[in-house]
Amino acid sequence: MPTPLLRAASALLLTLTALNAPAAYADDVTPVAVTVNARAALATVPGTGIGSNHAIWDSNLGTDETADRLKDAGVKMLRYPGGSYSDIYHWATHTAPGGYVAPNTDFDTFMRGVRRTGAQAMVTANYGTGTAEEAAAWVRQANVTKGYGIKYWEIGNENYGNGHYGSAWEADDHADKSPAEYARNVVAYADAMKAVDPTIKIGAVLTTPANWPDAITAEGDSGSWNKVVLSNAGSKIDFVILHWYPGALDRAGHVTDMIQLTRQQIAKYVGPGSERIGIAMTEFNTGSSSNGTNTQPGALAAADAYATLLANGVFTVDWWNVHNGIGTVTQVEGHTDYGDFGLLSSGTCTADNSVCEPALNTPFAPYYALQMVSKFARPGDQFVRAATDQAKVVAHAARRPNGDLAVMLINTSNDTSYPVAIDYSGYTPAAGAPTVLTHTNGATSITTSTGGTATGQTLPPLSLTTLVLHPARPQTGLPGAPGQPAASQVTDTTATISWSGATPGSRPVAKYELYRQHGAVSEQLGETSGTSFTVNNLKPGTRYTINVIARDNGGGLSWASPPLTFTTGTPASSSCSVRLTVTTDWGSGYVGAIDVTNNGAPVSGWTLNFGWPRSWQSLGSGWGGVWTQTGSDVKVVNEAGNGALATGATATVGFVGNYSGPNVLPAVFTLNGSVCTTQ
Repeated sequence: MPTPLLRAASALLLTLTALNAPAAYADDVTPVAVTVNARAALATVPGTGIGSNHAIWDSNLGTDETADRLKDAGVKMLRYPGGSYSDIYHWATHTAPGGYVAPNTDFDTFMRGVRRTGAQAMVTANYGTGTAEEAAAWVRQANVTKGYGIKYWEIGNENYGNGHYGSAWEADDHADKSPAEYARNVVAYADAMKAVDPTIKIGAVLTTPANWPDAITAEGDSGSWNKVVLSNAGSKIDFVILHWYPGALDRAGHVTDMIQLTRQQIAKYVGPGSERIGIAMTEFNTGSSSNGTNTQPGALAAADAYATLLANGVFTVDWWNVHNGIGTVTQVEGHTDYGDFGLLSSGTCTADNSVCEPALNTPFAPYYALQMVSKFARPGDQFVRAATDQAKVVAHAARRPNGDLAVMLINTSNDTSYPVAIDYSGYTPAAGAPTVLTHTNGATSITTSTGGTATGQTLPPLSLTTLVLHPARPQTGLPGAPGQPAASQVTDTTATISWSGATPGSRPVAKYELYRQHGAVSEQLGETSGTSFTVNNLKPGTRYTINVIARDNGGGLSWASPPLTFTTGTPASSSCSVRLTVTTDWGSGYVGAIDVTNNGAPVSGWTLNFGWPRSWQSLGSGWGGVWTQTGSDVKVVNEAGNGALATGATATVGFVGNYSGPNVLPAVFTLNGSVCTTQ
């Protein structure tokens, strides 16, 4: 976070209708079809998943009341000393030259609150005005002298905001402000800090895909911030750090690509063994200062984002901030929104004292969102796929070790109570009414009741609803889940999937079944009695997510394995080959060059086709051919003078591609109908 004040937010893209409109009756609305698929497993819920930030300018950072509130919300990670203050903070003297340090915010006070909360600490070492020696001394004080056992240590905060790319909000005394200099120092910090305590985990700052200055290469650099940092410091780090302020309430759909692109960068630039590197979202807020920062729309967006990030394997999501202070005051969905990025009220007033927040530590709506997520998906649970056929209703699901299943439903409509009809795949709920947890617009608590059925509920407008279901049959004696699958020998149409065998239950394991996740539906790809299987008939240039399930000789099914995600290539040889090069990228668009080589017989006219992988991508302009776009499909036809392509000849075309989300590049190209080899 650049400052302890409000962060600029972009325009709200989720359209909300008029305030106080009467809710539609459930029988006026077609039931929303909800699909929950227990065979399509995602990440396991980490013990550090629900987090928040503390800041040394908050005098209530270490109070018992604050800690107890956070504990009740299920917070399991607390970050210190607070955003950009981390790069001016000196722990030994508890000073931050150029900033305000409130009373009762020293490191020991913070740790007392962490322990009372029942959380772990994420500590950010001072990169901007500090040294590796200072950071190592902090590790010694924390873990050797005090015995705090702090595991997670970041090196700096948003250090790409040091002016190297133009904008400057982050303190940085280094004469060289490049990513290469940051990477050199990450290595030095990691070596010095791990010499004191080799068990700690070191995190390095990355840019978030499709968020400034991601993908930009500054003058004199060998690549983007992420490329340079990962290439030079990847061997020394244990996790990477992302921050995300989407500025709108409908951005959870970006998460899967955001995290997948980050993992691809880690794999590409760090190399073998990079799968050990985790991903932490150490600052998150909806960033929508005028459209629900601390009222119900922001809470719904927060619950959706937290669940989606954790389901995609992020090991902590840390809200900005516990306390933040009053900002621009508006009315949102019938309630006062104080423009406060905090989970809890600071009890502050506007400059003219015309509007004051509720009493100190009064929870805002996003507090209840975190609390609901912590009740829905507990550490050790496994997220599974869920989806709906109504854009206003979002579904998430998680399976519990005891066989229970939790389903969280989010109704973002401000005027319609939606009935839902829930279908379960790979799971049979017990008869009877489930436990129902609900938070509605303006509510000051989560209510718990028993009502409806496992397959039918009605969701109030602007609400969070979690169902907790029991299985219809006992879950004893079943096989254990197969181990983490891995892919090898991946081609354009095939891949060999291998996994470690499942532990038998009361009966021997008879076979393993492979399922592809296709949205919230599973497609069985095959079965085998062994622990590897070659999948055929795959599509070129396509991302696949696969789970393996064990079945015993009595028909009993295990939990699904952890997910495996891989992407097929293009043909090893073809009558054509394509090379796509990004020549420049400015974070919302890029210039691309496509070299098309004819490897077959000479042609007198050519047509190149490809598709945008995501709905937020589009063609800005093109040259070297006649460009058209229909839906997501792009076609380039030769111009009058460049239609002839002899064998071995290459034509080059260029374009401007626009994007407003993670930029997944086109991977499959056809020339005159033939799939080309993408180089």
